[in-house]
Amino acid sequence: MPHIHELIDFSVSVFIVHDSKVLLIHHKKLNMWLPIGGHVELDEDPEETLFREVKEECGLAIEVLSTKPIIKSPGTKFLYAPNFLDIHNLPVNHKHIALTYFAKSESDKFIHNKEEHNDIRWFSKEDLEKPEFNINNAVKFYANKALNS
Repeated sequence: MPHIHELIDFSVSVFIVHDSKVLLIHHKKLNMWLPIGGHVELDEDPEETLFREVKEECGLAIEVLSTKPIIKSPGTKFLYAPNFLDIHNLPVNHKHIALTYFAKSESDKFIHNKEEHNDIRWFSKEDLEKPEFNINNAVKFYANKALNS
């Protein structure tokens, strides 16, 4: 999706865990390992973005590992709270405010969206530290936190 604003956008990231491994994609444009995620579109809330991106990018059924109120209140939709929130730079003089979620999947059978990703794979804690993957510190931090959730 194109940027909604030229300087800053809201995005959603989700670190999906299965069997002591975390799922990461190798992003074509950024040429790096990242979690599933993407821009919050103008007609979406962050929760809708979360589930849309998971469906589009890996096809897994997930359980979000955070909470939201279960009460009903007319005119209010309660959303899952992100596990973390950050702002980060992109190489195109642009920033993202990222709502980062942790989730688990009962299956390890993902779909590889070859239009968006060079690769997709499950990473163990040990894999995250391997130099050949060159995973940045923020991604490693979140991935390890998700693995410990």
